Amino acid sequence: MILRWSTRCAFRAAALRPSSFALSSNWHYKKPIGISNIRVSYASSTSQPTNVVRPSLTWVDRLPAKARPYAHLMRLDKPIGTMLLFYPCAWSITMASYALHVPFTTPLTYISLFGLGAVIMRGAGCTINDMWDQRLDKAVERTRERPLARGDITQTQAVVFLGAQLTAGLGVLLQLNWYSIILGASSLSVVTLYPFMKRITHWPQAVLGLAFNWGALLGWSAVTGAVNWSVCLPLYAGGICWTLVYDSIYAHQDKKDDVTVGIRSTALLFGSQTRHILTGLSASTISLIAAAGVLNGHGAPFYVGVGLAAAQLARIVYRTDFDIRESCWKGFVDCGWSGFWIWMGATADYVLLLLSMSG
Repeated sequence: MILRWSTRCAFRAAALRPSSFALSSNWHYKKPIGISNIRVSYASSTSQPTNVVRPSLTWVDRLPAKARPYAHLMRLDKPIGTMLLFYPCAWSITMASYALHVPFTTPLTYISLFGLGAVIMRGAGCTINDMWDQRLDKAVERTRERPLARGDITQTQAVVFLGAQLTAGLGVLLQLNWYSIILGASSLSVVTLYPFMKRITHWPQAVLGLAFNWGALLGWSAVTGAVNWSVCLPLYAGGICWTLVYDSIYAHQDKKDDVTVGIRSTALLFGSQTRHILTGLSASTISLIAAAGVLNGHGAPFYVGVGLAAAQLARIVYRTDFDIRESCWKGFVDCGWSGFWIWMGATADYVLLLLSMSG
């Protein structure tokens, strides 16, 4: 009798005790042994739940259930892509501000606008990419949990969402001068074509470089009203080489699946020569960006930043194991620091210029 009473109490206590894993009505778990066992579902209460094991939680996974798949579609939980799009804009804005000796409010305004634009347009690019690759993503281990591949978002919903993203991006673009509006709008064709390129060429990373470094041209024109091609072309070319480095490293994550589904990439093209080729591309990146600095009349701080970027790229190319997915992801993320140091070098040079003018 005592045993029966104890058992009944235990069941009542278990029923009343809130589970530490019940984060919302759409979260489930197998057994409480760790965060890796949490099963995430974006499905609403009116649809059949889609259970997929996620390795960890991010702030995006704590958004309302209906917002989560759109946030994941934009890759908001992986900001490195936004930063890689933003840095060429920041280089160009800061270098143009240095060349024209404009007050600090000018680059601050445009860096804020381009930062917002980078979030929006990187998200739009991801939406376009996933709409193209919905079927392919289902066959690749790393991408099969993306919202379109899993069916959390339909193609129609993705089109409507893309329209909203492009409208928001246009709102940012309209804050610029007409030269920049036309220049910025002209990049959309490259963004749209990129997902198709991986089906017909081993150089989709080069096409991505054309799109992701457009800010090296657009940032300058936003500040000055036109592009100084003598400075911006080497800056743009250096950014393209930089993209070939980091996106080739990124592509090595999926090279086994890519062979199976017929996707082409520089990772497959370079093969065992990847380290040597990326070394050459890294040297080209640094040389071209340094040349842009020379043509823009930059001082020592700029080249300190470029030197730190060179050291960072050398470390990444030397240490990355191109056959281990985790190592490739780390190398890809760490490439962002090279772009950051270039920007910091340009910023330091610009700040010293302002200080010398005020003195």
